[in-house]
Amino acid sequence: MDMVTLIVIIAVAAVAIIGGGIAGLVTTTRRRKGRSLPTEAGTDVITRPEEPTVEEPSVEGAEPETVPAEPAAPVIEKPESTASRLVRLRQRLAGSNALGRGLLNLLSTDKLDEDTWESIEDLLLTADIGVAPTQELVDGLRTRLRVEGGKVDPKAALREELIKLVDPDMDRRLQVSGADDGAPGVVLMVGVNGTGKTTTTGKLARILVSEDRKVVLGAADTFRAAAAEQLTTWGERVGVEVIRGPEGTDPASVAFDSVKEGLDTGVDTVIVDTAGRLQNKAGLMDELGKVKRVIEKQTPVTEVLLVLDATTGQNGLIQARVFSEAVAVSGIVLTKLDGSAKGGIVVAVQRELGVPVKLVGLGEGPDDLAPFTPEAFVDALLG
Repeated sequence: MDMVTLIVIIAVAAVAIIGGGIAGLVTTTRRRKGRSLPTEAGTDVITRPEEPTVEEPSVEGAEPETVPAEPAAPVIEKPESTASRLVRLRQRLAGSNALGRGLLNLLSTDKLDEDTWESIEDLLLTADIGVAPTQELVDGLRTRLRVEGGKVDPKAALREELIKLVDPDMDRRLQVSGADDGAPGVVLMVGVNGTGKTTTTGKLARILVSEDRKVVLGAADTFRAAAAEQLTTWGERVGVEVIRGPEGTDPASVAFDSVKEGLDTGVDTVIVDTAGRLQNKAGLMDELGKVKRVIEKQTPVTEVLLVLDATTGQNGLIQARVFSEAVAVSGIVLTKLDGSAKGGIVVAVQRELGVPVKLVGLGEGPDDLAPFTPEAFVDALLG
């Protein structure tokens, strides 16, 4: 009986072990199927992990939606007033120009002999005043000192003779206003490349803006891409519109469009910057004539300003002759007048063209351009 019982127990244990193995095989197979096939209802598989849930922030802690920032508007500069420019430019000219200091040193000697007068003449000629004006100044000064003797201060006499030479009777007003019919004044800027013509155009716009005038700039120097870019920068700084075209565009068409824009928008002044390729003299002069004619189909040109580099001396006079033949120059702008002792070019170029110096530039700053007045100029020369 014990043997029979033992056999039964062994048989039952064997059946249990075999049944458990088969069940394990079935379960393992289903789990593998569950990893590779779509889940069906009732299938005994291992459930795939759910995708992590991203909780939306509560209303209280919600971050505000980021809105792209608008591009910053260009900062509009406030140019200096005319009075402020004159004071600063007078100081700068007085501190850098050697003409006045040299003349005063010579006149301060104990004895004004022939050698001293020759030295005075040489100094005036070196300053580009010219032969005829130099002789006039020396003769007038010698006569006064000889006749009046100790009653006259040499410095005061020199000041009066210099002012007379610069000619205070010339009309130096800028013609930047149009006729009474409401048309804008049109200023044509001419001169060779390198004199600072485009820069002067921008600086002139600043002067007019400081006087509360509305201005449009025309970038008609279309053969230099840099000129249009430069003028655009000047316009942005003082809030002035600039009319320009692609590089190589007909300059006359840009000038025409600039004046048309000025007429349509009712501005006070249109300033047109032109090319200055003097090496192609005939072509340049024809081009300038065409620009002026095209503009005047709409409204008259009220001012033609010739920009000259004061340090070029006699070369500046040659340029003046060439441009005066092509267009009726009505005023002169002298740039870089703070260079050495070249202040005498003021006298020489006025004598050459018979037109006045109206503006002078004495530096690279945006407001280093001011109206020219003989008295202020002479006072600056004499310190």
